[in-house]
Amino acid sequence: MMKPVAPSFPASSHDHRHCMHEALRTAEHLCASQGVRLTAIRRRVLELIWRSHRPSGAYELLEQLAAEGHKPSPPTVYRALEFLLAHGLVHKINSRNAYVGCSHAGESHVAQIFICDRCSNTTEQADDAVERRIRRNARDLHFHIREQTVEIAGLCPRCAEQHDGA
Repeated sequence: MMKPVAPSFPASSHDHRHCMHEALRTAEHLCASQGVRLTAIRRRVLELIWRSHRPSGAYELLEQLAAEGHKPSPPTVYRALEFLLAHGLVHKINSRNAYVGCSHAGESHVAQIFICDRCSNTTEQADDAVERRIRRNARDLHFHIREQTVEIAGLCPRCAEQHDGA
């Protein structure tokens, strides 16, 4: 079974710079090994996504880039996101139309994205047994999988504790 990079929801004292640094190092290595370029805009979009464990929407990313003095058009941001998705560096959370960094970049896996309904923090898990079951079910249905991400919504431990104590 794969081990997650972020095995649990981040503590309130979590220093996210380490996550961002590791994600960028992995992205640079993967892009170099695949012979593709991690351009400045692609890198910056990835940095912004990894700035927190909360999903980021394309227009939110566009606003953050504009606040920094960049003036990319929406298609530029969408192309950067498409590149990051295609190379397994981010996951799209379809239910939120937003993106999170991939904790298992470079590994073939079915992402299980746990999303807190209250604080929006996410964590990713990957479980080989879940992946095998999905593939077996698809095979039995003669279904051709295009994309696999499992989204699980609920409350993270911190929000559940606050909810139970309220």
